[in-house]
Amino acid sequence: MSAFNKVTEQSSHYRHLEKMSIHDLLININEEDKIVPLAVEKAIPQIEQLVAAIADKMLAGGRLFYMGAGTSGRLGILDASEIPPTYGMPQGLVIGLIAGGEIAIQRPVEQAEDSWDQGWLDLQQHAVTKNDVVIGIAASGTTPYVIGALNEARKNGIVTGCITCNQGSPLAQAAEFPVEVVVGPEFVTGSTRMKSGTAQKLVLNMISTTVMIQIGRVEDNKMVNMQLTNSKLVDRGTRMVMEKTGIKDYDKAKALLIQHGSVKKAVDSLG
Repeated sequence: MSAFNKVTEQSSHYRHLEKMSIHDLLININEEDKIVPLAVEKAIPQIEQLVAAIADKMLAGGRLFYMGAGTSGRLGILDASEIPPTYGMPQGLVIGLIAGGEIAIQRPVEQAEDSWDQGWLDLQQHAVTKNDVVIGIAASGTTPYVIGALNEARKNGIVTGCITCNQGSPLAQAAEFPVEVVVGPEFVTGSTRMKSGTAQKLVLNMISTTVMIQIGRVEDNKMVNMQLTNSKLVDRGTRMVMEKTGIKDYDKAKALLIQHGSVKKAVDSLG
């Protein structure tokens, strides 16, 4: 593994950052960020295969697991945590795991990512089965916590995918459906929370959003199953009920929405 060439760790194309003006720093960071969506675009065929596999498993009652360490783990947890309120999915169908456990969400846990066994042990705590999908997230593509988990998952017949920012990494080799988004060296050498993190966030958005649409959690272009967790969402849902049913009275539409708990159920109640 030591011989693997990580483009994510290569030296920045920029020198003497401390001598740059604020304007130049921002311009140059933005120039580097422009590389990311183009790199994601090249990976769409890989993302498509992974999404199709996830949708099939979730339609059959399976779950989706994200696994990572550091920034990668936090991004997985962020995406997983947004699925229930956005799409009205039950808790526990999309799960984010991070090396070091919950404490690592806010601060680093030393050497947590270096264990080859802990990732699989964490999955077993959730009774992972062949019905589920496990996606490993690691910019470097070399994180033992993630690779070890994917290796064991595949041995147990579980569908695996990954999101990494190096070509031909050990993580990609461990995954059945690898997604490789090669964004090049970071503006600050090795700071993979920058372009690599942005690429991972974009891919996670694409995966979860497309899967939710595929399994019926969106109608037309609306989140008809979103949880009514605040006044903004209640207002949005009320207007959606009015649009879909032809109800002109805002308060009547709102009462119907609150009674049934989601736009979809409120509209369906009217036959």
